[in-house]
Amino acid sequence: MLKKLTLVLAFLLVVTVVRAADSLLPPPKHGGVYVAAHRGAHEGIPENTLAAYQKAIDLGADFVEIDVRTTKDGKFVSVHNSTIDSYAPGHTGRVSEMTLDELRALDIGSRVGPEWAGTKIPTFEEVLDLCKGKIGIYLDLKAAPVPPLVEAIKARGMERNVIWYVGGPQLHELKEVCPECIPMPDPGPEENLAKLLADEKPRIVASVWEYYSKSFLDACHKAGAIVIVDESDPTCWEQALAWGTDGIQTDHPADLIKLLEERAKKTADAGEAANAEDLRAGKERLKSLDQQRKYQEKQQARR
Repeated sequence: MLKKLTLVLAFLLVVTVVRAADSLLPPPKHGGVYVAAHRGAHEGIPENTLAAYQKAIDLGADFVEIDVRTTKDGKFVSVHNSTIDSYAPGHTGRVSEMTLDELRALDIGSRVGPEWAGTKIPTFEEVLDLCKGKIGIYLDLKAAPVPPLVEAIKARGMERNVIWYVGGPQLHELKEVCPECIPMPDPGPEENLAKLLADEKPRIVASVWEYYSKSFLDACHKAGAIVIVDESDPTCWEQALAWGTDGIQTDHPADLIKLLEERAKKTADAGEAANAEDLRAGKERLKSLDQQRKYQEKQQARR
């Protein structure tokens, strides 16, 4: 039993390390599964803010997902929606039609709670500086050109710390201007997956739960790619983990990390229990052999 368990654990460890190496990523921090904090760890914290990203770092998430848009004066900010209407009560306008100064003058924290009053929309550069050396970045390119973002990333030596959620022309542009960068295309429905894997040969593939399946995952693994799937809600976690999913993007990173650590502990406890049982069985076997030896010695002494 111990030998079988050891082989299984060794296999899982090898698979995790090989996949991590193949995808140019460090190994996952929790239970062999990457945790990507969607818009940061934003439960009770304004989303897409430095505070939400810092919370994800504090929790120990592997990645923080950020959305990037371009301002009227060509600056880059982390905002999910195309307008600021839902972020700053009493204000309206499109991000692309406002300057950086106009956007930075907005209070996007008070709507969440008075303790967040005065929270600002962060720039892309601020996010990079906060995350460097602490957490990976899952970059969702909402409305921004690839080259200047690559320039900012390269200036900080973070080419291998950012995974790019891109497709179409921008995917090819990224490969051209930054071969060392890590694209993460999303094929959408599974019927598009085979062509994506054959044409683009990605190391990481993104998916959403609606289009995700065990066969989707197996096809990616067979092609040498890992998958980071966007949850539907926490009820999908157990199924995703049972399939062997490599990473999950979640709005509940603290709860997912807790689950992964509990599963890892159960695996470790099972290994310890198996070791104890094998040790007990071994002692019983030695005791039996000793009794047989003593009996044989007595029998010989009588002859």
